[in-house]
Amino acid sequence: MEYGTLEREIHIDASPDVVFEVVSSPEHLTEWWPDEADFPLVPGGTGRVVFDQGTDDPKAVAITVVEVEKPRLFSFRWTHPVGEPAATANSLLVTFELVPSGTGTTLKLTETGFREQGWEVAVLEEQYRDHENGWDHFLPRLARYVGKLAAR
Repeated sequence: MEYGTLEREIHIDASPDVVFEVVSSPEHLTEWWPDEADFPLVPGGTGRVVFDQGTDDPKAVAITVVEVEKPRLFSFRWTHPVGEPAATANSLLVTFELVPSGTGTTLKLTETGFREQGWEVAVLEEQYRDHENGWDHFLPRLARYVGKLAAR
């Protein structure tokens, strides 16, 4: 198995404008992905996302916005150490590409950079599978959240 690029694609019954807001706005992100999100929506903007808040071991993860092309593309680097600039060798790149499809949107998620981290094979496989399982869990939550927004 190749552990270099993780790809997922889902159809969401909402316009690219709506889906873009849900994948790029910290307020919306916390409804389907992390427990907390704080970053400016500008290329180079830095902040953090927090998972497992309310547990004994919350995980704060740095995030740096790379591209913002509303309503077509949002990308960011994450998992780099807090306080360090994001780079190819210390972070993963996540890209949400949004393509109009009928009355909805096809969301294409790509996460790259696993091999560039310099991890030993066992760590590489574990990290890849962890992210693979994570996106498989969170992307359906994204679609459900957009559905709730549309129903309002």
